[in-house]
Amino acid sequence: MKIGSQNFEINKHTYVMGILNVTPDSFSDGGKFNRIDHALRRVEEMIAEGASIIDVGGESTRPGYTMLSEEEEIQRVIPVIEAIKDRFDIPVSLDTYKSKVAAAGIDAGADLINDIWGLKYDKGMASLIAKSGLPCCLMHNRETADYSNYMQDVAADLAETIHIAAKAGIADEKIILDPGVGFGKTYENNLEIIRCLEELKIFNYPLLLGASRKSVVGLTLGLPADQRVEGTLVTTVFAVMKGCSFVRVHDIKENVRAIRMAEAILSQ
Repeated sequence: MKIGSQNFEINKHTYVMGILNVTPDSFSDGGKFNRIDHALRRVEEMIAEGASIIDVGGESTRPGYTMLSEEEEIQRVIPVIEAIKDRFDIPVSLDTYKSKVAAAGIDAGADLINDIWGLKYDKGMASLIAKSGLPCCLMHNRETADYSNYMQDVAADLAETIHIAAKAGIADEKIILDPGVGFGKTYENNLEIIRCLEELKIFNYPLLLGASRKSVVGLTLGLPADQRVEGTLVTTVFAVMKGCSFVRVHDIKENVRAIRMAEAILSQ
């Protein structure tokens, strides 16, 4: 899979997508990187520690978050995307579910669109991505955690997303699927989706796991967001073992090392 100027061997390695929240209210690192100079220093650190993609987000999607207007979100993310693309040679993902924001991000040089609503929130998103020719990460999400048969329902929801993508003309080789840990799921649902990741391989798309510092880790270990590194590393090792192509994380160095160790063991 090609993202930006880089080729990703999605069947041979698990790559790290580094999280860059340019928000004042993100659940984990809100306010730390919402100035361009601070953001660029963080990107430089993440690259040095082994990140392969930088995921820029301008709106917190933590539980109870306040939705931003498109204009506010654009004002937050576009200068950062432009600065990263000007300074570094690394693919940049834009974390948004709004087509107007995505369009501005594409114009600014974003290499991938990461949609937490799997093309189901904004009806213009699928056609925009198709027209751009960019790859996309499409996440499972629901308004409420109301399931009859959990894994089958998740698969059915993702099948709907894939149908929307195909109808709009998004090429198969441009799609990454995200099971959506922490979105439209109970604590038990989150544990199960991580344990059963391989069941989503039926779609034959690369998978991305985003469990970094999330509530499933905090509730399991009884820890605040800034003390969830070890729990996150366990989810990353599961991602490697289950064949995920990407993990989206805050703590780059630690997760890169965990991936290297897990892959070394599995290669023997």
